[in-house]
Amino acid sequence: MLSYARLLEANNAIQTLGDDTYWLCVTRTVQESKLFPVPSYMLLSYLCCFYRYPELLRKVEAKMSAEEIGDRARAMGGKFGNLPGWGLPTFYLLGREMLINFGMLDPADGAEDVAYVMDFWRRFKLAQQREDGHLNAREFGQRVQLLPERRVQRFHADLHACAVGDRLHKAAQAFLATVSQYGFLVSCESRVSLNNNGPYNLGDGRELIVREFTDLAEGDYPWLDGIAGDIPYNNLTVTMEATGCHFYLMDDWGSFESRPEFTADKLTGVGLYTSDVLSEGFVPVGMGSADELADTFEELTEKVRVATVALWKRVAGWSRDQMMDAGALVYFSMAKDFAHIAGVYDAGDWMTIDPRADRFRPLLNDEFGRDFLGELVGLVDLPSQRISDYAMMQHNNNPVRYISQIPYSVLGRDGEAPKLAPIGEGITHLGAKADRYTTTAGVLPLAEYNARAAAFVPRQMAADYRFLCDTTVKYRSGDPAVQAMYRDEQQGSRLAGKGAGLSRADIEALRGAGQ
Repeated sequence: MLSYARLLEANNAIQTLGDDTYWLCVTRTVQESKLFPVPSYMLLSYLCCFYRYPELLRKVEAKMSAEEIGDRARAMGGKFGNLPGWGLPTFYLLGREMLINFGMLDPADGAEDVAYVMDFWRRFKLAQQREDGHLNAREFGQRVQLLPERRVQRFHADLHACAVGDRLHKAAQAFLATVSQYGFLVSCESRVSLNNNGPYNLGDGRELIVREFTDLAEGDYPWLDGIAGDIPYNNLTVTMEATGCHFYLMDDWGSFESRPEFTADKLTGVGLYTSDVLSEGFVPVGMGSADELADTFEELTEKVRVATVALWKRVAGWSRDQMMDAGALVYFSMAKDFAHIAGVYDAGDWMTIDPRADRFRPLLNDEFGRDFLGELVGLVDLPSQRISDYAMMQHNNNPVRYISQIPYSVLGRDGEAPKLAPIGEGITHLGAKADRYTTTAGVLPLAEYNARAAAFVPRQMAADYRFLCDTTVKYRSGDPAVQAMYRDEQQGSRLAGKGAGLSRADIEALRGAGQ
């Protein structure tokens, strides 16, 4: 039932997402490519999001609430960071805005679905960022400190020191450059495979940032079948200590900026982990010593390099329709790990183009894609975006609104509100997906992957631990449950057995003793 209070919250979400997205778009470089039809596939993805997200999110919530997903997301990598958190509602709303301008939708249509998607987003994000108490990076002045103290302590304690010229520093830098290039190609020359959070203050002019690289191995994307079979980890998390610079921006696109610039010489510590919906938090990768970590980075760099070359060869032979499909699916499926964590993932749901969206493919040529996307997200001058001449939009002062709100008159509407038809069989030009999914439990067929995910409850999501937040720890650090939760986090770490109550200086001393 769409109540007045729920509608007020939905329109607030629509407005704040629009303000955030405009700022992100005008302060970042234009998204374009010499290979992929990026603007066109983005528009196709928005339409897929509009037609499919309400039903797919309800399918997820039939098994697991948005709040629980947010709680679990703090303890793993995957597509749960601030970029997917921003993209989920925004792409859906931009698809709606397109259809309003095409004359195929009224702002009042599907009001219940729109309110539901906004509500799902709000509940997920508030739970995911409960430690910093913000809904997104915008509310926090472009900062994302979503990790609890115990996890930051562990990442801090286990960093391996490095310096310009040493083997670990060279290996880490080479890996970061190679995996970033690979991820850019995997995600069809977009930033979807990379996310960051932080900064976290380590003291003495040092800050910690956490970098997430996702969808690296054979898994959801059919174009990695036969390409990424030698890459052993689907998700990798790199923890990085930076000395002598301050990260003043960590936005909802996962971008970061610092003063002075974060250059190679400022990397003074590094760590590596993997995780997913089947792991007990972040699992160390090659973290036994600095030499072992350097070995690991070097081995992974070579595997990623080989996969990059093979993927370039595959992509070079694609048709425009195949490029359109892959790019649109990368954007649309930014929310796919919500289905994985609930154990309800279906490749037909997430790796095919909705036929209702596909109707528009002939319209989405390069010229239309470029110009319409520019008007929609940059110029903000589509008919649906114009409002009263007295209005002044945030950041540009023009009488426009980025995304159309739901008219409150829907509350007085008689009869049943119109609804979208159920999701039908999707379309793909990419071929069938192989039944191989790389996880922390090995390479699994999808049925087993779903079954394991549906049954799995991480230890720190147990009833005794789930609601022990940093505020609880501050006042009840001696509580047996708090101590047990910290010791659980510290397994396999330099902090093993220490429990709660350590200061940052204590962590630094332990780190120094362990180098």
